[in-house]
Amino acid sequence: MHLDHSELDRRTVLRAGLGAAAVAVVGSELAFPTAARAASDSDLDWIISCDQWGARPPKDPLSVSAIPTNKIIVHHMAFPNVTDYSREQAIKLARDCQNLHMDGNGWSDTGQHFTVSRGGYVTEGRRGSLERLTAGDRQMISAHCPGENGRAIGIENEGTYVTETPPQALLDSLVRLCTTICRQYGLHAHDIFGHWDFRNTLCPGAAFYAQFPTLRRRVFRELGTDLADVPARRWPDLWRFVSSPSVRVVQYLLTHRGYTLSVSSAFDAATVAAVQDWQARNGIPVEVDATLTTPTWETLAPELEKDATGAPVSAAQFMLNMKGWADVAVSGQFDYATKKAVQDLQRLHGLEPNGKVDTNTWCALVGGVVRPSFQAD
Repeated sequence: MHLDHSELDRRTVLRAGLGAAAVAVVGSELAFPTAARAASDSDLDWIISCDQWGARPPKDPLSVSAIPTNKIIVHHMAFPNVTDYSREQAIKLARDCQNLHMDGNGWSDTGQHFTVSRGGYVTEGRRGSLERLTAGDRQMISAHCPGENGRAIGIENEGTYVTETPPQALLDSLVRLCTTICRQYGLHAHDIFGHWDFRNTLCPGAAFYAQFPTLRRRVFRELGTDLADVPARRWPDLWRFVSSPSVRVVQYLLTHRGYTLSVSSAFDAATVAAVQDWQARNGIPVEVDATLTTPTWETLAPELEKDATGAPVSAAQFMLNMKGWADVAVSGQFDYATKKAVQDLQRLHGLEPNGKVDTNTWCALVGGVVRPSFQAD
């Protein structure tokens, strides 16, 4: 069995061992048990399958992950914001994306599991993804986000959303797709993240990302989730094979705690050692892969308010600037522009806009989800 190194999630290899990490797939033949949440084919006939849009066969056998799916990662495609909202355009998009991924990137197949067009049509990406969604058991190992490819369902959205927002048809279909994925895989609205939460990239775009609290609230309501079942905070579970802007925040916070690190956004060996040492010193279970668990985040991030200075302020300013507050400079001084941006962020996530960077605000700032977000209008 051939596996592209870019596609095989390294956590799968490390945790399960290569021999048990994945189930080989040729076409749609799988040797995997059927889950209790299996849906009927007609329930998902609104998703255009690979066969329906004329996908090329994969270059190599694909694989099914042997570890549970624990999140959805939403992307924008950085393709043009076309005004052709037809089904034909959605099929062309699926073909263009597969050609790019197979011929340009050298991947075995389309990298993501599903694609949403600007007209609101949903197509299957990586072959086997629709079958696995129907079964609701394990996902196809993908190629949309290194480090997360064995446990995150990847959804690409047609268009570029750094300054523009997606059409309503796309958003409505994205809500429907996320709701379906959550039901089938036993996930929740607070398990929806953006690509840049786990990768150094401008994807899914600042304008689109600002709509994620609304996206999650809509999915939350569709699922009928009880607010009491939402954790106080769902932090991004960064680990040693992820490089992202939030990793830079971790490095800033660790330097504030006395560790000598390069603030680079790369989860390097020094960062791994520092995270594990911090966990040990604070009575937190030490993660072999240096995963930023909830207690790790919550002991690491200090509360900030006016007159605060230093590395934690720089960390907050870096994230605010990257997420669209362009007037916030990384100065290490908690100035007026920083306070105003913090208040904007707090309003976006249903938090009291007091301008203080408390634990909830840190969570929202680094890409996590907070319970008050689901109480907002």
